Amino acid sequence: MAEQKDGRVQRISHELLSRGLELAEKLVARRSSHGSRVTGHGSRKKLSAVILGHNINTNDLEELIERGADEVIAMEAAELEHFLVEPYAACMLKLIERYRPEIIIAGATSTGRTLMPYVAVKAHAGLTADCTGLDIEGETNNLLQTRPAIGGNIMAIIKTPKFRPQMSTVRPRSTKPAPRQRNRKGKIIRLVPSKEDLGSRIARMDFIANEEEQSLGEADIVVVVGRGIKRAENIPLVRELADSLGAALGASRDVIDRGWLSYPHQVGLSGHTISPKLYIGIGVSGAIQHLAGMQTSESIVAINSDADAPIFSVADFGIVGDLFEVVPVLTKQIKDGIFREK
Repeated sequence: MAEQKDGRVQRISHELLSRGLELAEKLVARRSSHGSRVTGHGSRKKLSAVILGHNINTNDLEELIERGADEVIAMEAAELEHFLVEPYAACMLKLIERYRPEIIIAGATSTGRTLMPYVAVKAHAGLTADCTGLDIEGETNNLLQTRPAIGGNIMAIIKTPKFRPQMSTVRPRSTKPAPRQRNRKGKIIRLVPSKEDLGSRIARMDFIANEEEQSLGEADIVVVVGRGIKRAENIPLVRELADSLGAALGASRDVIDRGWLSYPHQVGLSGHTISPKLYIGIGVSGAIQHLAGMQTSESIVAINSDADAPIFSVADFGIVGDLFEVVPVLTKQIKDGIFREK
């Protein structure tokens, strides 16, 4: 389930294609290993991208093909320009009836988290929300859906063997976008919904973005502070570094639980999943719940006094040292422009 805003396809759509490609290939591979007949696109099951909206950019639809979709099904009408759950759900249900998909995945965005439960109930299908991992079960070809549970303290694997389609929402930034393959071929199908499917008892009056949440999830650079900062009074030390880099400020769960920063700053399974170009962890030990929320970052820098801290297992660059000595020096050098390209 791809998403658009103002007619432009959103990044989450490309991330979902990564997930979809992996599932399609595993589903066929598992089936062929058991001697069953294999059908689909080439050596794997067909992967379709479904998108609802109005006047969706054609180049963006073609990009979905280039990033792995075998076909793009675009259902367009003026009433679908902005998300409203009733018309979106009615259109999705018609598409489910027409195409009979085995698996439907969507982003765990405000749209996906609203639409998918509504559709699942209407379609009598199983749904697992906020997944961080998806796989195919070897013997049954059921979708295995991994998500945090009990406040992020355990990882639950869920399946819905008796109902189809199998439905999941996936955390944004939990995987990288599917790479673009220029000149890849596929089919774009544009559909017009019937008027009876476009009615809604809800009207969109206005939209006010949560800027604080977006700044963390969309930031190119994120500086994350962990329990090693010791007390709330020391947070400005890290905030100054973040400001010098033009970075968003994040925190581990320990910092949030102690009330040193507010929940919108939390990075990890029970907070935000991020994938910035640069992640800097300061005094972050690297618990598995935190690593799952940031390990797709392009470059990871860790500063910790404990050389055995788990964060170093995923770091591209590590500094073993006292953050109260390292961070002020690093901040000063950044402000002095020592790291700027000449």
